[in-house]
Amino acid sequence: MVLDNLLGLAAEAEDAAQRHEAAAREAVRRLVAPKGKVEAALLEREQFAAHGFAWIATYVAALRQMRRWTEAGDGNELELLMLQSAFGEYLAQLSGGIAISQVEIVRPADLGLDASALDTPAVRALIAANTAAVRGRIAELIADGLQTGNFGALGLDDEALEEVRRQFRRFVDAEVAPHAHGWHLRDELIPLPVVQKMAELGVFGLTVPEEWGGLGMGKLAMCVVTEELSRGYIGVGSLGTRSEIAAELIRSGGSEAQKQKYLARIASGELLPTAVFTEPNTGSDLASLKTRAVLEGDVYRIHGNKTWITHAARADIMTLLARSDASKPGYQGLSMFLAEKPRGGDSDPFPAKGMTGGEIRVLGYRGMKEYEIGFDGFEVPVANLLGEKEGQGFKQLMATFESARIQTAARAVGVAQNALELGLRYARERIQFAKPLFAFPRVAGKIAWMAVETMIARQLTYFAAREKDSDRRCDIEAGMAKLLAARVAWSNADNALQIHGGNGYAVEYPVSRVLCDARILNIFEGAAEIQAQVVCRGLIEGRN
Repeated sequence: MVLDNLLGLAAEAEDAAQRHEAAAREAVRRLVAPKGKVEAALLEREQFAAHGFAWIATYVAALRQMRRWTEAGDGNELELLMLQSAFGEYLAQLSGGIAISQVEIVRPADLGLDASALDTPAVRALIAANTAAVRGRIAELIADGLQTGNFGALGLDDEALEEVRRQFRRFVDAEVAPHAHGWHLRDELIPLPVVQKMAELGVFGLTVPEEWGGLGMGKLAMCVVTEELSRGYIGVGSLGTRSEIAAELIRSGGSEAQKQKYLARIASGELLPTAVFTEPNTGSDLASLKTRAVLEGDVYRIHGNKTWITHAARADIMTLLARSDASKPGYQGLSMFLAEKPRGGDSDPFPAKGMTGGEIRVLGYRGMKEYEIGFDGFEVPVANLLGEKEGQGFKQLMATFESARIQTAARAVGVAQNALELGLRYARERIQFAKPLFAFPRVAGKIAWMAVETMIARQLTYFAAREKDSDRRCDIEAGMAKLLAARVAWSNADNALQIHGGNGYAVEYPVSRVLCDARILNIFEGAAEIQAQVVCRGLIEGRN
């Protein structure tokens, strides 16, 4: 298809997909908000249809961003074929069924739809054009991607950001990728010299304003950096997340004194933060948190248990969510604290009075380690209550969710890219039946779709970041990006391991690590089900 014809068909098909989305929205609205307002009991009862609608909306948003990406590009063959494949595949799934997990497929009939809005000439043409030959040609065009980096233009349209990407790619290729698998196999913390080099590159202060010692860059830059770091090792890509959360909490909710005291030190990497929110038996249900902060004179004493705390031992400061007013139910009694602690080591991870803990051994996502922590009278000065006002903790935390989920989506894109590159390298090098695996159509086809869907997830993530940079509310966009990118990372890792065959199941091969790392992305920063709930509720309530 020539450029004008393809873009015209894509625009027409996008209109049809939007009509399908609108019909799905109305169908779900009737199920969960028959009186105009979403009813919690109905939303829970109709979860399958509601979450299916979230996926429909995510697919439509993703196709929109792919069309915009292609329009902004130079019309080269690879990008056109990626657009053609993306539209053909996602339109077919919108018509026939979207796999929202390995065991759940949402079909139009599950929402009471007949998908008639998708029965248009443009949609039929694009579905029909998504052939094995197209995937084969995409595979040919990216065959040398490991040397050329050509997996499709990123669409940044900013030479400064392109240079940032190149700088971090060089760092990852030299300092991270050669060592990542060893760190994983030995279950080691990322070496401090690597952390120091990241600090020198500005990772920890990337989005902190210059007046507070940071680089003052936006969320799109954060995505570019996070993606490149995660392409080397998800642990390295995730190191900046805790600094990002802590700095945003302090910048948006902290007092002037707290900003002066902490922001520059976090931005420089002098202070390594950790986020201490989750508790046993609560998960995403933050309203049920039980850890108490009891005011005694000029200190709060913390009592309770926290779990799944990443990088807790090595951290110097905790953003700690606790219940400061037991008389107030739910979110109302929660407060956020900037709790300083001494840095621990392997032999004594928590050398602080009133604080104990131990490591949680995990399959992947190593390099920072996970911990459970017990507090028994641990002291936090009154001056370290974020914003110096009780009861604001949940509200303060919610202000960071958009950025955290955008960054998690970028981590997922980096992991997806890593899986793609590992699969491509093995397929090019592994000889079977006297030819490379890459010569077999199904292997090449897998790699082609991995490249296409990685680009889809990337463009949706960049869109969410641009919305955030424009100071627009983007909880829905961030939820969509995280929802899709996490699934793509897992799909790519699974397919890359399949390409490796039995060798992929051997721990000595890096793809085994990437599979374990990819799996967590559908869980943390809000599981896929939580993201779908956020997207559905937001759209039904008219926030977008």
